[in-house]
Amino acid sequence: MTAVGTPPQNGRPARRADAELNRSRILDAARACLAESGDASMQSIAKRAGIGQGTLYRHFPTREALVLEVHRHDVAELVDAAPALLAENPPREALRLWLDRLAQYGQIKSGLVGAFNTATHKQLAGEGYGPVINAITLLLDACKEAGAVREDVEAEEVLLLVGFLWRIETDDNWAVRTARMLDLVMEGLVVAQTPSAQESGV
Repeated sequence: MTAVGTPPQNGRPARRADAELNRSRILDAARACLAESGDASMQSIAKRAGIGQGTLYRHFPTREALVLEVHRHDVAELVDAAPALLAENPPREALRLWLDRLAQYGQIKSGLVGAFNTATHKQLAGEGYGPVINAITLLLDACKEAGAVREDVEAEEVLLLVGFLWRIETDDNWAVRTARMLDLVMEGLVVAQTPSAQESGV
């Protein structure tokens, strides 16, 4: 029986913690490198993560495996953000904040496209579509219940409206242009006031 305060045998928990830390560093470094260039090498990613290439390949034996994990990790974070934002903000504000996150994801995704072959790109698009639509639906339903957006708008339509996020050039004006266009999208989702309501100031 292990005495209280005795460190775990063979340092296994410590090794697991180190492995998780290295994995997190690798994903962060890969995301940054691939956002800059879809042709980023495994060597450049390892260097940015501050680890050896051997450690990198132990976690991700191929470049494709690493790129796939970066994409899936980002989609999962994006989807998980929807209920978290609703818990902390009014529905319409939560939707707008989530769209900001979608914009950031779109910026990263544009850098990843060059790293995917056609088959992989289609596979990932299929994997991510359903969860993203569910996240938008969750946000829209909350907004509709609060009377903050039109009742007839659907999640698929919102995703089509923000399709510019995958095409907009990531230059020095990216943030300003993206914010303005997302504002226009949000204005289009707002419940239209009737003439009588406008006249009464409602």
